[in-house]
Amino acid sequence: MKHANWIGEIQLADLFCIFVTKDLRMFRHSGKGRTYLHNLKLASILSGVAGTVNIVGVLGLNTLTTNITGHFAFLSEEFFLKDYNMVFIYFIYVLFFLFGAFVSNTLTELVSKHKPNASYVLPISVEIGVLLIVSCSGLLDIHQVILSPVLLSCALLFAMGLQNSLVTRVSKSVVRTTHLTGLFTDLGIELSQLFFYKGVTERKKLNRSILLKGAIIGCFFSGGLLGGFAFLSLGVKTLFIPVTLLLFALWYDRLLLRFYNIKRRLRNHR
Repeated sequence: MKHANWIGEIQLADLFCIFVTKDLRMFRHSGKGRTYLHNLKLASILSGVAGTVNIVGVLGLNTLTTNITGHFAFLSEEFFLKDYNMVFIYFIYVLFFLFGAFVSNTLTELVSKHKPNASYVLPISVEIGVLLIVSCSGLLDIHQVILSPVLLSCALLFAMGLQNSLVTRVSKSVVRTTHLTGLFTDLGIELSQLFFYKGVTERKKLNRSILLKGAIIGCFFSGGLLGGFAFLSLGVKTLFIPVTLLLFALWYDRLLLRFYNIKRRLRNHR
């Protein structure tokens, strides 16, 4: 009867997981506990999120919202031109990205002391909340009020700083999803190494790393492309797309956790 009770708890989605998945939870493993597939799935989804957020920032706000490298260049330019209002704005952009990274790690540290397996939920939830607020704000239509686009840009930079910090921590700096400069540098190095490293183990490691970076680049571009087309009709509401992706990531991770808990209970009751 005990077996029947436990089996009755397994829904169709759980049965699907039994046949086609391994332990592929994206967020719950960190450090040595992570595998290549963990990082590949995490990178694919979150780089798509970043690509969409970035194109919305460019088209709707005329602002890069997924990295701060360009903002330092603009800050220097405006300082040279003595436009100190713009200097202040670009400085605030940099601080909000930094603040997002700070908040993400602070929340992760606080939650991990009590619920290590759920330490990622709060930062992702905050990111979802910020993107929802921006997507529903409607402030993009008030371009006469300079503060409104600046506030929206700050919110998106905060969200991307938060996401990048979380992914960097979870993957132990293997995955970065919000900017591509360093990624292309690493990719160039690894493509060069293909000509020199011939060992089976070395080639396998290189090929996997190149594929991971290719997935990040491809998903970032796809997110930007999808977001660009969607922006023509939806405007800032295009941010509902990355919100949906983030909700899916949370649901998927929760589904697999439930499956493995049920599987463990079945094993213990045999």
